[in-house]
Amino acid sequence: MTKKHLFWIDLEMTGLDDLKDHILEVAVIITDIDLNPVAEYEQVVFQPPEVVENMNDWCKKHHGESGLTAAIPGGKPLRDVERDLLALAKKYFKHDERIVLVGNSVGNDRRFIDRYMPEFAGKLHYRLVDVSSFKEIYREKYGVKFDKKNAHRASGDILESIAELKHYLSFVTVPGSVKDAGASAADRAKEDA
Repeated sequence: MTKKHLFWIDLEMTGLDDLKDHILEVAVIITDIDLNPVAEYEQVVFQPPEVVENMNDWCKKHHGESGLTAAIPGGKPLRDVERDLLALAKKYFKHDERIVLVGNSVGNDRRFIDRYMPEFAGKLHYRLVDVSSFKEIYREKYGVKFDKKNAHRASGDILESIAELKHYLSFVTVPGSVKDAGASAADRAKEDA
């Protein structure tokens, strides 16, 4: 049986309101279920000058500092980016398979996808894997934190999110799993000593 892939996505936008803001950058990393990358895609999205000028102040500062703003005039039209995402999905997901998006606060990215990339949105499952949900539980219940650089470029953000999920999952032991067997052997060795 082939294990499914995970479709990690991150968007950089002109703001957080999908009714008035626009997509500036799209990055995807496809991983296997063990979170090993198997494919990557990153593309700056062209937007006209008036869209860039109307970004909120936070975006102007951070996208300016990251170099994203300067790259926008050379970006690709969003329709072409959507076609690229569809081609990537076709390569790693079966024709009738609904894609589960994975990322940090990925529900917000999903709203922008639904509004601006409807054909790609039609391939998506209603379920999401949101790393920020793990963050909330582990921080509030166990005091576990994961420090991120927050560089605010899409591809780097995904790599940090993958590392973050690996960090949280490192605390999980499933009874009968290989990790559990190793832990049990170590416990027995301590008891024998």
